[in-house]
Amino acid sequence: MKRKKIHIKIGDNVEIISGSDKKKTGQVTKIYHNSGKILIEGINFKFKHIKPNNDSEVGQIKQIEAPIHHSNVKLKITDL
Repeated sequence: MKRKKIHIKIGDNVEIISGSDKKKTGQVTKIYHNSGKILIEGINFKFKHIKPNNDSEVGQIKQIEAPIHHSNVKLKITDL
């Protein structure tokens, strides 16, 4: 796959412009250049159901942050 050019960098504050988290803001923590997606702190939570491996363990539901496409965010400009 080709490496995609992305208009934001790690540490930038961005605003979501589409999707279920529209108008929320967060900080970019990771960039996936191959897929063109980014991971934003506190945005786009998904649930992962984990089965117990042994009889003594208990199953659980983990909440993780999922990446979103870079075209669904815009750079938030802060006034100094």
